Amino acid sequence: MGGFLGLFPYSSEPAIEKPKQHSNAIHPNSTEAWRKMNWGDREKELGWLNLFCLKKDTKKHLRILIYGPAGSGKSSFINSVDTVCQNRITCSAAASSFKGDTFTYKTYQIEKEGEGQYYPFVFNDVMGLESTNGVCEEDIKHAMQGHLKEGYKFNAASALRPSDEGYNKTPDINDKADILVCVVRADPDPMLKEVALAKMKCITKAARDYGIPQMAILTHIDEACPLVKESIQNVYKSEHMRMRVSPILLGIPLTNIFPVKNYHEEIDLNADIDMLILRALRQIIQIANDHVKKGTKCRTE
Repeated sequence: MGGFLGLFPYSSEPAIEKPKQHSNAIHPNSTEAWRKMNWGDREKELGWLNLFCLKKDTKKHLRILIYGPAGSGKSSFINSVDTVCQNRITCSAAASSFKGDTFTYKTYQIEKEGEGQYYPFVFNDVMGLESTNGVCEEDIKHAMQGHLKEGYKFNAASALRPSDEGYNKTPDINDKADILVCVVRADPDPMLKEVALAKMKCITKAARDYGIPQMAILTHIDEACPLVKESIQNVYKSEHMRMRVSPILLGIPLTNIFPVKNYHEEIDLNADIDMLILRALRQIIQIANDHVKKGTKCRTE
């Protein structure tokens, strides 16, 4: 059976780590990438982002819910978006130092560069998915529906109950998620086992049932392919990366799967890294905004 997004093995047998193998193949026609990217459009993308606003009387902001395996780069993606938007290296979302860390549900606003104002979208990160000691899928369902209060501490042993203090019994439209974004490594994680994959399937099915759109972000692309490590601009020319962008298991459309490189050890901005993040962010915002507009139309009819 195919693996999640074509990235991971799906088997009932224990995962055994194997030596990594990379394909150095360039797309057969290397002058025509399998996805178009105008690498010089950083300022144009930032201009679009700065002008984006929500329609009056819809929501205060778009709520982007991030989830994925521990160590996939969820918090680093939020930090990378913040870095690009503020035009300097930032670290607003603290990544867990090891699997199983205590994790608090928190909303992250993205400040506009030097303006003291914020973009009309926010991020929420959740505890990582693991076979053991990972987030309960019910808590992610609660987050999608706006039932998690700010500051709720995730408990791997049990999900939040309606009688618990951290449960928001009366969520309004601003509490609910407008898009669910799964962050996964582009290089296969051999230790990701069937239990975690089953959680992913349960979560994506719930999102479909709730009518919440979904996207996937592929991280660590430079570690997944030597050609990309050589140059970020090879990402859409690499046959290896094209094979990774595959919605085999969870049915996420190809148009909603974006490879990125998070800022990690860099101390200076990189225009190519910025472009991948900005294109992924534009798609997230547009899809989430479509979801809000659809919901507004339904409520007024």
